Amino acid sequence: MPVRILHLHSSFDLGGKEARAVRLMNAFGDRARHVIVSGVPGALGARDAIAPGIAYEIAQDPPPLTGRPSVARYEAIARFMRRFDLVLTYNWGAIDGVMARRVFGKGMPPVIHHEDGFNDDEANGLNPMRNAYRRLALAAAHRLVVPSHTLARIATRTWKQPAARVARISNGIPVDRYATARPRANAIPGFRRRPGEVVIGAIAGLRPVKDLALLVRATGGVVGARTRLVIAGEGPERAAIVQAAELMGMGDQVHLPGFLPEPHRYIGLFDIFALSSRSEQQPISVMEAMASGLPVVAPPLGDIPEMVAPENLPYMGIDRHEVHLRDRLQALANDASARARIGAANLARAHALFDEQAMIAAYGKLYGGAIGGIDLSA
Repeated sequence: MPVRILHLHSSFDLGGKEARAVRLMNAFGDRARHVIVSGVPGALGARDAIAPGIAYEIAQDPPPLTGRPSVARYEAIARFMRRFDLVLTYNWGAIDGVMARRVFGKGMPPVIHHEDGFNDDEANGLNPMRNAYRRLALAAAHRLVVPSHTLARIATRTWKQPAARVARISNGIPVDRYATARPRANAIPGFRRRPGEVVIGAIAGLRPVKDLALLVRATGGVVGARTRLVIAGEGPERAAIVQAAELMGMGDQVHLPGFLPEPHRYIGLFDIFALSSRSEQQPISVMEAMASGLPVVAPPLGDIPEMVAPENLPYMGIDRHEVHLRDRLQALANDASARARIGAANLARAHALFDEQAMIAAYGKLYGGAIGGIDLSA
């Protein structure tokens, strides 16, 4: 009989955590049935990536996942959760699912909570009130799962979780799919490479925490090479990015094609992959860039310095200053041989560390073990 799994998401628009959750759903096949709740009504873009034949539904009238602390709201969430064999909660926006189990634990299924990183409101420092709430709620979780070493340290030191309850499972991607892809010249709508230009690419939601206007300004300062910046993603910061490009006189140098699924179909059109975020942990987009044989320019955030090959480390920078980011982009934009050498080293490291089969196996054992020692990935 399939395992009944409830997914409580802060949002189910397609991002890193949603892409991983969907990949696991697809990998578990007919061994599980899924019900998905999005804390943001209507934010359901990730469901388009769910494979045909996977048994799932979007909850139509779930209790609200956010709001003022309320025993009545916790009770409603707990009552909803009791229908399932396993509950998976994702990020701060779904932490009340864990708290509901803490307050109304009798007859409740195990809850596994996932933390993948922080939005702009905690990018420059964790919120003390949220830290206290997490400590209280997470005591009721079967496990807390994090992808990065940085988050594992935060979980034990700041959120005071016992190390035995914290599971660090690295994100993973189908590395060979990226390594062997040969993108068509028209794979990015509206984009065609111009002779002699160096393409700097980013894949990110257009949100404040990604600070993509900074990347626009850094790219605009590059000299000695003809560059173009492509940012694949959608979100509320689109107008701010366009404005930054206009102020830099870069109207035809910045291309925003919107959200593009299946990055392996187009990421190979980039020459350099870049990030300018205020906060990152273990970004899947960096893995995708590495698996595509690209050098990475980014601030030294989260686990990124540990992810990339040693040859790439000089391009991590020392902070998020746009001049430092510009200088590293400029060095690579003007050195094709360095791009090739660093890209090859990143590809080898992606093969060694980030293949998705290890991730799927680890999650299958963790989830299955919580409900009786089965393996959902087997």
